[in-house]
Amino acid sequence: MPFVDRADAGRQLAAALAGYKDRRPIVLALPRGGVPVAAEVVSVLDAPLDLILVRKIGVPYQPELAMGAVVDGRDPLVVENTDVVRAGGITAAAFAEVRDRELAEIGRRRTRYLGGRAHPRLEGRTVIVIDDGVATGATTRAALRSVRRRKPEWLVLAVPVAPTETLDALAEEADEIVCLEDYESFMAIGVYYSDFNQISDEEVTETLARFPAERSTPERTSPP
Repeated sequence: MPFVDRADAGRQLAAALAGYKDRRPIVLALPRGGVPVAAEVVSVLDAPLDLILVRKIGVPYQPELAMGAVVDGRDPLVVENTDVVRAGGITAAAFAEVRDRELAEIGRRRTRYLGGRAHPRLEGRTVIVIDDGVATGATTRAALRSVRRRKPEWLVLAVPVAPTETLDALAEEADEIVCLEDYESFMAIGVYYSDFNQISDEEVTETLARFPAERSTPERTSPP
């Protein structure tokens, strides 16, 4: 397997992102699986860590198939996979029901993970979005679009593993994509890890407690 566990993947990803240290980036992790990966990256880059709360909106009768995704915020961003919605005959009411359920889970996670934790300003900053891998790209696309709304100077998607086709489809959503392993024939993300155990809420909150949400204000620099 390319990766022993998420920490190993994070260390390898940190090495690939080392050139960003001088740009003082902000790292945003997708919980839960992206958090231990991001922890290794922020340790090397000496970067602040925050979360981006995004949930897949799964087809009611096939929850693993994404018909969209929703991202937390004052005005939550909803991205609909129109091809899946159309092919599955999903009604607007059925879509809204699953969306609202996922928004409720986002609210639970926001309270559980973040509480009153401050959020760094992303405007004019270099922002690196990290997960433990990408599959269909539905949640990743929504996360990147949500971050783009906050006007970063340079937006990077960094993941250990992904399908080549999905990376191609996401190319316009980020200024740069850093992926350690991509495959034309892709299986589940966990296949590429020796240890892909589920991450608990406690692990997420403990990791956030180790890393602040902001450091000193960096000098503005140009994209690489």
